[in-house]
Amino acid sequence: MFRQSFSLERYPFESDIAADQPFESQAASEVQARLSHLAEMRGIGLLTGEAGSGKTFACRCFAHNLPRGLFKVIYLPLAAATPLEALNRIAAELGLAPGQSRSMVKRTISGELSRLADNRQTPVMIIDEAHLLPNPVLEDLRLLTNFKIDSEQRFCLLLTGLTGLRRRLAMGVNESLAQRLVMRHQMDGLPAEEIGPYIEHRLRIAGAPDIPIFEKTALTAIAQTAHGLPRRINQIAHNALAAAAAGKDREVTDHHVAQALDELNLKA
Repeated sequence: MFRQSFSLERYPFESDIAADQPFESQAASEVQARLSHLAEMRGIGLLTGEAGSGKTFACRCFAHNLPRGLFKVIYLPLAAATPLEALNRIAAELGLAPGQSRSMVKRTISGELSRLADNRQTPVMIIDEAHLLPNPVLEDLRLLTNFKIDSEQRFCLLLTGLTGLRRRLAMGVNESLAQRLVMRHQMDGLPAEEIGPYIEHRLRIAGAPDIPIFEKTALTAIAQTAHGLPRRINQIAHNALAAAAAGKDREVTDHHVAQALDELNLKA
């Protein structure tokens, strides 16, 4: 609706931003460094954060930056799957036939992971929404990492989910998994001083002309409400742009942000 009004080639705040066009924030650089270390260690990692903090995009960037010939990425949002369903979904991603029992499927998956490792291609398994998984599934995932009685680690497992996943893994029932973690990282929101540059970055890759579109008062209003969460920033900025275009205004002001907050039912 507002692309023509602001001379944009695409909508700037959609979720389908390419993994090779990230906003280079300090937090983004830190999480990518930690994930790169995890891939080198071939261990189990934990990435948590509030809803909308950018976990999935961080995983996309991580996967994008891995050399294709050396790593095979398996990305799965397993959600609340049963143990057998979860294992069969992992098997399907690896191109394997489903099995009728957990033990059978685990052996099949382990064999394929070993085959990939023997061919010098490290499997990287990213399990999204892991906070929804029942404890038996978490235990099965841990058992998949056992090779030769723990003498070597042959693939990388990354669990991502909401902050509550950290508390889940602190429970006694998941102690064995928690002890195997070689990386734990909590994603926080963008600091207030990075929100303006973040919005400018998103506008720039959408083809915006090199002129200010958001007034400083608008950026301040967004920072006060979004709590640094990229998804929330995107929602507010998108609706504020739409409000400005509807009013035939050339700049987004705090008034347009207030309209956006009202539409999104958010408190200023």
